[in-house]
Parts: sequence; C-alpha cells; structure tokens
Amino acid sequence: MANGLDDVVAADTVLSDVDGAGGHLTIRGHSLAELAGRWRFGQVVHLLFDGFFDELPGDSELEQAIGKARVEVFERLQPILGQLAPLDIYSAVRAGIALLPDGEALADALRLIAAPAVLTPALLRLGRGEKPLPPDASADHASDMLRMLGGTASPALAKALDTYLVTVCDHGLNASTFATRVVASTQAGLTSAILAGLGALKGPLHGGAPGPVIEMLDAIEASGDAAAWLRDEIARGGRIMGFGHRIYRVRDPRADVLKAVVRQLGSSNQTGSRLAFAERVEQAALDVLRVAKPQRSIQTNVEFYTALLLEAAGFPKEAFSNVFAAGRVAGWIAHTREQQATGRLIRPQSRYVGPVPDLVA
Repeated sequence: MANGLDDVVAADTVLSDVDGAGGHLTIRGHSLAELAGRWRFGQVVHLLFDGFFDELPGDSELEQAIGKARVEVFERLQPILGQLAPLDIYSAVRAGIALLPDGEALADALRLIAAPAVLTPALLRLGRGEKPLPPDASADHASDMLRMLGGTASPALAKALDTYLVTVCDHGLNASTFATRVVASTQAGLTSAILAGLGALKGPLHGGAPGPVIEMLDAIEASGDAAAWLRDEIARGGRIMGFGHRIYRVRDPRADVLKAVVRQLGSSNQTGSRLAFAERVEQAALDVLRVAKPQRSIQTNVEFYTALLLEAAGFPKEAFSNVFAAGRVAGWIAHTREQQATGRLIRPQSRYVGPVPDLVA
C-alpha cells in the first residue's frame, strides 16, 4: 500500500504536470517561466477553462466578465459581511463562498474566481474598522484586489500580485485539488467542490505554511543568530517553514519566480532589506538542513518567498492562505470540470487492519 497515496495515479489531466525530479511545472502545455510575469491572471483562467465551459469568451471578454463577477459577489454578500467579520479571516471567506449558488455554469465559476478576491479585502477592512470598498469592474483582477484592500494599488505591486496568482493557479494533484476532484466526482456543484478545496488548503502542511514563514523570520531576527535558531528548531522536532516539498526533490521552480518578483519590489520601502535578511536565512536553513538531514534533499519551496511577496503587498499573515486560494481557485474549478466529465465516482479501497470478530457458525 502506498503511504499517503504516494505514486498512485488517480487521474488523467491536461491541466498541469509537476516534474519533481527536474524541478519543472507545466500548466496546460506552457512552462511556468512562459506564464509568470508574462500572462495576466485572466488569461491563465481562460487557458485553464478552455474546453470545460461552453461558449467561453475570448481573453479580454473573460477578464471583463470576471470584473463584473466581482461586483456581483460584493453586492450579493455585502449585507452579511458584518456577520462574517467576527470569524477568523479564512473561515469568514469560506462561509461567504458557501452562500454562493452551487451551479455548473460559467457564471457560477466566475463568481467563485471573484469571491476570495472580493471577500478577503472587504473583511480585512472591516476588521480594521474601515468600510469595505466596492469592486471596480473595469480594473485588472489583482489591481482591484489591492485597491479594495488599501484604497490604492501601485502598478508594481499589482503586477507582483498578478504574477503570484498565475504562479499558484494549479499544481498537479495536490491535497486541495484532489479534494475538489473527489467531491466533483459525486456530481456535486462547483461551490461544493471548491469548499472542499478550501478546507484542505487551510492546513499548515498545504496552503497554511506562508504565515508561519513570517513568524519564523521574525523569531530569527529577534534571536540574532539564524543558524543557531534553526538548529534548535530542528532539535526540538519543529519544522523549518518554507523548505521541503512532497513532490520536488530539487528547488521548487515557483520559489525562484517569486524571489525575482520580490527583488523587483526591493527598491521601494523596506522590502529590499527584508529580502536581504530572508536570503541570509534561506542560505543558513539550507546549510543546517544539509547537515541535520543528509539523507534527504530539502530545498526552498513556494511558501518562503510567497510570505515576503504577500507581506510587501500589504496582506497580514493570517490572510496569506486566502490570497493563495484566490489564485488556486482557477485550477480547482478546471479540475472539477475535468473530473465531472469522466462521469466516474472516485472510490478507492481501504485495507482493514483492526480486530476481527469471532464468527458464529
């Protein structure tokens, strides 16, 4: 039996391929390097949705439709934002999404694309005692998300966030994507499947990791000795956040993409000094891990530089998983449609290892 379903092929897909040995990510026939920083998020949504929805409009028309969906989601959910605000930000967004129609049409998919981008800034503003800002249907998706968060959106930060959303839009059969496909295989609606993905993404071994990266960096900065802090963390059985991956045996290619994005932002405010410090911590961590765990190849993963990028964009660490979801929801929806098209229920077998009752003749 494969522990954790390692190496078990559970689906055929045209959506993405993760080459763990070579360190390559392919998204629908394109390398990550081709897409990140070159294609807008709306264009990548079109790439992922192509063939899975009837009468899918062109790139520009789809981006306009996403803008209109943001407005619709805001108008639909604005009356209950005050009731969601006392929850933690991730639970609040998940609860808001649960109120969306559970349909199968493109309009349902676009509302799900829009929802995390609309709800996250609205609820963060409410938490700061500020009034939520309505979406601008004509704005770029990432730019509008930042504007709804802080009232303005610099072109540099908007491009950085857009690159992030593209970078994390899909990544093979990860835990949250597999969860969406399991629910989709029951022929449940899109919202039901995406809620399953949201539940899986919350865990610290999946999308919940970038927040603890910030906590780790702050703790190391306070200690003044990165290598000593990291060795102590390993000695007490702790995890070095932002390092290691279930599939990649080499450096996560997404880490390099996001590191380059953060470096481009480094000329402004404190991002440059934060990056320089993080790079020193990264090298110290790789050195310590090489000695502490020589039998394993533990390299930098996507969460390490995700943390720096989202911090620079103005998101608090408790909302990092929400922004991850805002990008990954595109892949979830495409996988949901791909799984539904098979018409096959996902139903693996288990092996019973418990006690056996005495059978009476």
